[in-house]
Amino acid sequence: MTMSDAAIYKGSHQVIPTVNPVYAQRRKFRVDGEHQVLWNLLDSVYDPELPGLTIWDLGVLQDVRKQDDTCIVVITPTYSGCPAVDTMKQDIISALNDAGYQQVKVEVALAPAWGTDMISPAGKQQLSSLHIAPPQEDDQPNCPVCGSSNTTVLSQFGSTACKALHQCRDCFEAFDYFKRI
Repeated sequence: MTMSDAAIYKGSHQVIPTVNPVYAQRRKFRVDGEHQVLWNLLDSVYDPELPGLTIWDLGVLQDVRKQDDTCIVVITPTYSGCPAVDTMKQDIISALNDAGYQQVKVEVALAPAWGTDMISPAGKQQLSSLHIAPPQEDDQPNCPVCGSSNTTVLSQFGSTACKALHQCRDCFEAFDYFKRI
């Protein structure tokens, strides 16, 4: 897990702040946890809809604990009807089974609700590398292709429910923007 205090994403050369209270709390919870091996194993589980983006970096992976011989993993989907949840659950079970943990239970928690402040700095970088603008405080995304702030909304609905479709007025590239929640 590589996390810096400030990350620069390609294209815009804009600093992505990493010290937001929600992400900082998640990071501290993980670092202070007693099952570091399990956390680290789960860094190999990726969101099935966002190539190269781990469930930790997306903010979906919330907790890892053990109860007797059972590993319990808690995830919070990006929204309650997210179709990727079943695949994530299977991928979590497979990753831990492959590492020798045969009894795995994945719990889906809807509260507290997932929010974009849970995305790690590395996750925001990965979104940008996929030409998906990461969430912005002001909901005015820069183009992930050329970095321009001269962008406009084409549709409030993008390739998935958690994204909106934007277009850059400078390079004319259409791109998804990960909506701020």
